[in-house]
Amino acid sequence: MKTALLLPLLALGCNLAFAQAPATPQTNTEEVIRRVADRVLANTSFKFKNETTGQLVESTKGLAPSADVRAESTYNKWGYPNGVLMTALMHMSQELNEQKYADYCRHNYTFIFDALPYFEPIYKDAVAKLPANSPRRMYPRTEYASLFLMGNLDNCGAMSAGLSDVYALDARKDYRAYLERAGDYILHKQMRLTDGTLCRPDPRPGTMWADDLYMSVPFLARMGKITGNKAYFDDAAKQVENFNKYLYDANTGLYFHCYYNEIAMNGVAHWGRANGWVAVAQTELLNYLPKDHPKRKELINLLLRDIVGYSRWQDQSGLWHQVLDKQDSYLETSVTAMYIYAIARAVNEGWIDKGYINVARQGWNALAAKITADGQMPDVCVGTGIEEDIKFYYTRPAQLNDTHGLGAFILAGTEMLRYEKNNPSRR
Repeated sequence: MKTALLLPLLALGCNLAFAQAPATPQTNTEEVIRRVADRVLANTSFKFKNETTGQLVESTKGLAPSADVRAESTYNKWGYPNGVLMTALMHMSQELNEQKYADYCRHNYTFIFDALPYFEPIYKDAVAKLPANSPRRMYPRTEYASLFLMGNLDNCGAMSAGLSDVYALDARKDYRAYLERAGDYILHKQMRLTDGTLCRPDPRPGTMWADDLYMSVPFLARMGKITGNKAYFDDAAKQVENFNKYLYDANTGLYFHCYYNEIAMNGVAHWGRANGWVAVAQTELLNYLPKDHPKRKELINLLLRDIVGYSRWQDQSGLWHQVLDKQDSYLETSVTAMYIYAIARAVNEGWIDKGYINVARQGWNALAAKITADGQMPDVCVGTGIEEDIKFYYTRPAQLNDTHGLGAFILAGTEMLRYEKNNPSRR
């Protein structure tokens, strides 16, 4: 009886304490996302550099073939973090009605694809010199090798999602050819478990990575829209269902980073960004899934379950941890951005109750306050593989302005800005 009386009083006390807490200073959301995005634009050279001679050129036309030639800027590389960045900048351009961000993405893909006739013979020549049956990890590191190789989801999924968005503006034949090649690779050639779940051959045969839900689903959803082929939507929905089946941990409301099929066992960590990949992938699928798709309601419910699950682990600062359920692991910004995006987008689209925006707002105020005056994003975990010991995840370096965080930050800020514009009295 005493406990029954005490609980309402505790709840009332918490509500009063919350109501009396000082207001958090307002973040100028548009200013801070522009700060980050404009720094990316300012630091992209659109030049190639010979790493041996130091020669810089704006075009590969007429350039002597050399495996030493590389894109000078990090943002001109073919890699999945840049794919997230491209989709984010395209979304930002639309929300702000400012063409320069879309033009930047268009320029980036033009820069890459116009140079492929130069790099493809260099890549093929290097492959021809490899010993027979060389493993893929031994393949040459020539520029854009992963584009030509397309040997795993990292090579194609995220950058193809960005290319899909640019293709809506620049319907180049070579863009379409690459998109169809990537779509065919994911649907028919990428390794899968017997039930059709996407997986990898390493570190053990049939290993599932939570990351791969993002490396496949957002692009599959876009291809469904581009082609009208429902097989893309159906496969994307199946991946969400199956990743939930294998990786979701009901005890924590979080996802394990991996699943080892050979031993039917999950890995050790609820790694932050892996969970963030899942959240963004589910959100991106719902962005494109037809309103009448039979799985739509189920997918919204799965996303809501995830939002409730990871909201329980939000730090009092508003950020989330590198290992989500380990409060002694460091506070990490890329997963925080991913979660903010998923929540804000779900609220903005009316998929979930508006009350959840409070979780996103607390995260956004903390995250935006960490951006430096010159638009750099701190505390981003570097690229991370899979290991059997939890210490590996604890000790992954966190860097300033690592590309793994920038696209997620812009996505988060753009959706928060959208909410603020539509709900000025609730800022």
